[in-house]
Amino acid sequence: MLMQNDLADRRKRLKSILGGSAGNMVEWYDWYVYSAFTLYFAPIFFPKGDQTAQLLNAAAVFAVGFLMRPIGAWIMGIYADRKGRKAGLTLSVTLMCTGSLMIAVTPGYESIGVFAPIVLVLARLLQGISVGGEYGASATYLSEMAGKSRRGFFSSFQYVTLISGQLLALGVLLILQFVLPERDLEAWGWRIPFFIGGVLAVLVFYLRRGLAETQSYKNAQKAEVPRSSGLALFTKYPREAFTVIALTAGGTLAFYAYTTYLQKFLVNTSGFSRETASQVTAAALFFFMLLQPVAGSLSDRIGRKPLMVGFGVLGVLFTYLIFSTLAGTKDPFMAFGLSLAALVIVTGYTSINAVVKAELFPAHIRALGVALPYAIANTVFGGTAEYVALWFKQAGIEYGFFVYVTVMIGLSLVVYLRMRDTRDHSLIHED
Repeated sequence: MLMQNDLADRRKRLKSILGGSAGNMVEWYDWYVYSAFTLYFAPIFFPKGDQTAQLLNAAAVFAVGFLMRPIGAWIMGIYADRKGRKAGLTLSVTLMCTGSLMIAVTPGYESIGVFAPIVLVLARLLQGISVGGEYGASATYLSEMAGKSRRGFFSSFQYVTLISGQLLALGVLLILQFVLPERDLEAWGWRIPFFIGGVLAVLVFYLRRGLAETQSYKNAQKAEVPRSSGLALFTKYPREAFTVIALTAGGTLAFYAYTTYLQKFLVNTSGFSRETASQVTAAALFFFMLLQPVAGSLSDRIGRKPLMVGFGVLGVLFTYLIFSTLAGTKDPFMAFGLSLAALVIVTGYTSINAVVKAELFPAHIRALGVALPYAIANTVFGGTAEYVALWFKQAGIEYGFFVYVTVMIGLSLVVYLRMRDTRDHSLIHED
């Protein structure tokens, strides 16, 4: 009987983890479709000009979406701590759906003038709120649902689904590039992926309503503990909150530099066609996705700290070399190898960053503790990565971006070296 109960519990955990992960994939597909199709819709929403200027405008809107992520993390982190992880996940996908459909139906600059970029900004603000809350709720949900011995492995699926969402966005791009003439893709075809995102988000809404709530949340509701709030987070857990900001800064900047910006870099600097750049990026991301559970499982065996330190050391040593070599290559296979090398390096951060943050906080404030400090760092460093990179390029000192990424990884490395290994000092164990 005990064995049957244990088996039923494992099945329930696995079903919940898979359900939460599938929803996370759709959330991030909606978020990354914007970046994947920027090269096509930037001329629609902004006045005519040179390609770099239009990309700068589109990248600025991408960064504006990030500005709402701390607000979304604050509001929805508190909501997930007070109302439940499941409630937070359901609300976040509703907001994401609304933003995607707004972008899909908005006329271009030639039709409605300045209102086109205004609606685009509003849609990204909604999506920024959504994804700000999604990270904390999903990281907390997956970490709490996973068993003690497999927490690194199962929580790594947050980035598996994050990357698969990005891959799905690129996959839709590749299919549309194959079936539509370029003029049709530029004129109206770019709207298709936003419609797809809206429909998928509706399906996920119903999926998430059927998820089980975590035991950690249920136990926290029974205990006499302070209510989750921003004031409580930074007054009672300041060290943990600022640790999350510091360990995220270099990792999130590297992630966005190696993923979303790399596609533009291959076109705008290396000189590859948009189709080739998309293919190279998609292939590298596919292998990157497969690495996440491998590294997550490794962290269950050797600890979280060695992986983060490995990312920090290798990132400092090789970021400049990888980007400078990519800038001069014309061989797509060389570009793929260098892109994959960069992604292998950042795996030491991406595969375990969610569980590391979750293990730092007690259950009653965990969703907020994971979401808000992460969103602050992600806004300042991740959300501005493309804009800063393009600014350096327009100023004629593109190598400055390579130095910037290297320095930020180095600063986060100092934090990795000084912090305790959360696998051995996890507050989730106490739930």
